[in-house]
Amino acid sequence: MHFVGVDLAWGERKPTGLAVLDDGGRLVHVSAAGDDDEIAAALAAYVEGDCLVALDAPLIVRNATGNRPAEAALNKDFARFDAGAHPVNTSKKEIGDTPRGARLSSRLGLDMNPRSGRARRAIEVYPHPATVSLFRLGRTLKYKNKPGRTFEQLRGELVVLMGLLETLAVAEPAMTVTGPAWSALVRQVEAATRKSELRVVEDQVDAVVCAYVALHSVREPGAVTTYGDFENGYIVTPTLPAGHRPTPRERVVREAVDPVRAAVQEYAERHVELRGAADEFVALVTTILDDAGINYLSVTGRAKGVASFAAKAARTLDGELVFADPLRDITDQIGVRVITYVHSDVAAVADLLDDQVVVIDDRDMGQETASEGRFGYASRHLLISLDPAREAAHEALRGRRAQIQIRTVLQHAWAEFEHDIRYKGEIPDEHARDFDRRFTLAAGLLELADREFSTIRDRLQAGMTGARTEPEDDDPRISARELAAFLAGQYADAGWSRTDHYEWISGLLLELGVTSLEELGDVLRGLDSAALVERMAYRYPPGAVRRLDDALLAGFGDRYVALHGNAHRSAALETRLAKLRGEAAAGGEGEGS
Repeated sequence: MHFVGVDLAWGERKPTGLAVLDDGGRLVHVSAAGDDDEIAAALAAYVEGDCLVALDAPLIVRNATGNRPAEAALNKDFARFDAGAHPVNTSKKEIGDTPRGARLSSRLGLDMNPRSGRARRAIEVYPHPATVSLFRLGRTLKYKNKPGRTFEQLRGELVVLMGLLETLAVAEPAMTVTGPAWSALVRQVEAATRKSELRVVEDQVDAVVCAYVALHSVREPGAVTTYGDFENGYIVTPTLPAGHRPTPRERVVREAVDPVRAAVQEYAERHVELRGAADEFVALVTTILDDAGINYLSVTGRAKGVASFAAKAARTLDGELVFADPLRDITDQIGVRVITYVHSDVAAVADLLDDQVVVIDDRDMGQETASEGRFGYASRHLLISLDPAREAAHEALRGRRAQIQIRTVLQHAWAEFEHDIRYKGEIPDEHARDFDRRFTLAAGLLELADREFSTIRDRLQAGMTGARTEPEDDDPRISARELAAFLAGQYADAGWSRTDHYEWISGLLLELGVTSLEELGDVLRGLDSAALVERMAYRYPPGAVRRLDDALLAGFGDRYVALHGNAHRSAALETRLAKLRGEAAAGGEGEGS
């Protein structure tokens, strides 16, 4: 069975929002259409079988003037929440003898009787009172364009509604909207700069509300109210909760009792800045990892979407908001994810960040899971900020925090697949326990695989004490493969570095005139490696390339700093060189050092 929502425009020149839920409550279609031909074509595949189509438009109108009995009854309950219905009568030119909603229902072959038990039906609904009942709103969300409402207010309120709709994934009945089409709508709202751009999305979001009312009326028939009747017109909406009262109209009081809406609107206004800050955090973490020579697969990041923030801000537990101050308490507004190859690199990255930035919180989710005697989600979560020195170099990050997730590529694969399946509602209830067992089994197998990969790398590294001497081509530089093998023997206790890092430092060696492993060996034999390590006082396990980088800096000094390939980091190298010479404190290193 399909549950279809239609936010029907009064005229065929304006867009109509369409949304379709499948029998499991998953959003399978959302779009905008124009005339009735376009609407019928878009919905054809969904209404040919069992369906309930909920239209935000009058279906039955008999009265020549004033309100229908349906509007009068609904307004008695909902007008005080600003959710009253406008008068509908046959004297309005948009209605005439046969309302557009009735014509469309007839064209689709739908029964409009709300009490009918037929398989293919249509009902009239109204999104505003539905949202008041479903989300216990003190007053309707003001996302409709009215005089005096600013663009920022409209976008903020629309984002709140979209976030609330996402929370219905854990409601009864459940609706799951997350997916490519919904994500595209969210991005449109976040990128919008004009009210007209919001209107296109607004119609489709209203259609999703309509579709959910259809689902709700079938799954929870005792929790809906039908105002009016089939003879004179009706409106179906979720029943107003007993004892629910409207909030006062004063703006100050409203914001005090509704922190979610105020927080979401402010979050929407600052989202562009957050996206820029997220990019800068990604660049900073990447620089720190590269400078330390630690091997990793990828560093990515994002600013939490506005709708996602709204959904999280609206979470409640025992009737109380989980986040009393969403802007302060939701700590993953900026997220960075570091994917490594093996588990030992996860600890290396965490130790490095602990040395280079301020770690506010550190949770090993895998360890927490293991302490409960089970396998499952495994990832290291750090909450970080910057110290004053780094903030001075990164003004956009001053006072900001970021959540850093560090996991291996296998842990990442498990987490992404499990999230995609479990949180998109694709597990039938009768299979839930079996799927839980299989997810647990997969997590255990991947943990074993992670250990084996670590063992393989350690044994390879231990055995890489020599290197091929024959040149691979006419490039005068030492090849990355030869250099990696040489450094594995030279610095047996150091971790591997990224392939491109070996290539990069090989270019620096060429600038120094070092073009063979024999020449490099001669350079390094003249240095006291143990003393160098002691002087650097590493508080994290540096990669092999970083160890070589420091050795070359110690051996060549100012000449190394002045290399063309080091021009982008000369200041950081000068700081590090002073440390090697005993001219600086042996504490934490500055950016890029």
